[in-house]
Amino acid sequence: MPPEVRLLAIVPARGGSKRLPRKNVLPLGGKPLIAWTIDAARQSGCFADVLVSTDDAEIAETARAHGALVPWLRPTEFATDTSRSIDVVLHALDWYERERGTVAGMMLLQPTSPFRSAATIRDAAARFLELGADAPVVGVSPAQNHPAWTFSVEGSRMQPFCGWDSLKLRSQDLPPAYTLNGAIYVSTPARLRATQSFYAEDMHALVMPDRAESQDIDTAEDWERAERLLPPSARS
Repeated sequence: MPPEVRLLAIVPARGGSKRLPRKNVLPLGGKPLIAWTIDAARQSGCFADVLVSTDDAEIAETARAHGALVPWLRPTEFATDTSRSIDVVLHALDWYERERGTVAGMMLLQPTSPFRSAATIRDAAARFLELGADAPVVGVSPAQNHPAWTFSVEGSRMQPFCGWDSLKLRSQDLPPAYTLNGAIYVSTPARLRATQSFYAEDMHALVMPDRAESQDIDTAEDWERAERLLPPSARS
């Protein structure tokens, strides 16, 4: 990454997790879940800082131990079940630019995507810089179920989302389809503040074909799947 280009990584990690309690500090393959994301971000060499926004003292201590910047505990109004992710990001971004200087872009890295690699983070940063604009870059993965084969159901009546003609096509004749995987979001501070969103009509895809990199952990079943996806060197 060119030294004159400053990028900031923000890792949001709330202490409360109802479906999988304390997930951000649970050990996965010998290290806390949040450490996977912090380590990958730091190894990528892309960022001026990796800032963890958390309301939890244990998460803060764990994040600092792995080299993240944790300058404060997140205010209560940004740590509820109804708090918006964009508000959490903007709170952290506003503090950072006020205290540490402006950045050309920021990357949201959610700790629930532990296997997103340093190489993929570098690819996302490079894509963002190559565009030379403030268009967002978001991580996507090949869709496991093609939208041509999905339906809305009213009563018992089915309506295909892509129309009836798409059902006449063979699966191999359908165009590739992708889903947001939540692993990577990149945008400029100006765009985030103006739109309050990482999503826009001009956003660009970073295709992540590796299934493990797109693994998101939200439930006990997700955790068990992640344990099966661990690299051999990380298995106990």
